[in-house]
Amino acid sequence: MPNLSFVSPTRNSPWGTYLSQIDAVEPYLGSLQRWVETLRRPKRALIVDIPIELDNGSIAHFEGYRVQHSLTRGPGKGGVRYHPDVTLEEVMALSAWMTIKNAAVNLPYGGAKGGIRLDPALLSQKELEKVTRRYTSEIGIIIGPNQDIPAPDVNTNGKIMAWMMDTYSMNTGATATGVVTGKPIELGGSLGRVAATGRGVFVVGREAMRRLNIEMEGARVAVQGFGNVGSIAAKLFAANGARVVCVQDHTGTILNENGFDMTVLLDYVAKHRGVAGFPGGDKIDNENFWDVQSDVLIPAALEGQLTAERAQRIRTRLVLEGANGPTTPDGEAVLADRGIVVVPDVIANAGGVTVSYFEWVQDFSSFFWTEDEINVRLDKIMIGAFKHIWETGELHKIPLRTAAFTVACTRVLQAREERGLYP
Repeated sequence: MPNLSFVSPTRNSPWGTYLSQIDAVEPYLGSLQRWVETLRRPKRALIVDIPIELDNGSIAHFEGYRVQHSLTRGPGKGGVRYHPDVTLEEVMALSAWMTIKNAAVNLPYGGAKGGIRLDPALLSQKELEKVTRRYTSEIGIIIGPNQDIPAPDVNTNGKIMAWMMDTYSMNTGATATGVVTGKPIELGGSLGRVAATGRGVFVVGREAMRRLNIEMEGARVAVQGFGNVGSIAAKLFAANGARVVCVQDHTGTILNENGFDMTVLLDYVAKHRGVAGFPGGDKIDNENFWDVQSDVLIPAALEGQLTAERAQRIRTRLVLEGANGPTTPDGEAVLADRGIVVVPDVIANAGGVTVSYFEWVQDFSSFFWTEDEINVRLDKIMIGAFKHIWETGELHKIPLRTAAFTVACTRVLQAREERGLYP
């Protein structure tokens, strides 16, 4: 089959990483292999120009994307990220991982993702609102509560989702709360949504630790990325007896062999927007993060962090992927050789999209659940999905990532086979 003309993946690039994961799962798909090529091609990719008038009166243009990788099992679902390094290929890979993630936890969604190439720190709030509203208008032809439902991702939040919802609603002439998830509670957002991804990382990590006979009490945890996902996961691990001994974010890396006081650290980060300068730990070089001994390592920053070189250095028993695609194929091979268990992103960080699904359901019914109800439902789905993936891995004697892809791809391709090809 010819390659797609609009990307040039390398082995360790985001799309290249995804393609290698599909290659690895193909032998376990049985008769469904005849459909596997549909997983290597996004259904739809939209590139949009976003012109806005800046506060100084000049006109600026930004490049935006929305990719729908698969709509076979339901509407597209996936976040929107604002980052200067966003590319079409990255968004394609992220949308494909959303297809796998949604199927791995058996949500009735396909996979989608969006992004704008910009640094939000360089824009005023008014400029950010203009960018968001114009982007929403431009991709409005392919999103909707029954078509494709965006959500927050890197550098986006509830406020940006509120602007997206309002813009889509104004353009369609009716309030459509279900067009995005991760909204403020006042606009149909769900309780528990902000903490959901980090909570899912903890719940799946706890289940993996039980199976690997790693004691939670006193376990050493190292976290890369201390945003919404990493901080919540770290807080829950600490609350359950583990010691968070090393934390890295975009401002620096800090170490405390006895474990950080999470309440104090979280307060400090909220005030200072980063861990740098925290008095309750020692500053270490960023690259030395990968040398810190731990029982559980949580990469919860950006993709492509666990390279082969770093995978050779890390001293841990369990890697919990809080970020999307943090381990490169070369890094994965090294971890496999070293016998380090990796719980892949498509199950480890699926808590966020699971509670996004709950939000979407609540918006349709205009009936909202308590946070306890949401957490109970979330834990049940995450534990059940992880158990199925673990058992699939044991059955075929394959790594958890390949097992997760086997479960997910089987569901997607069975649906594809049942639907057939139109026309």
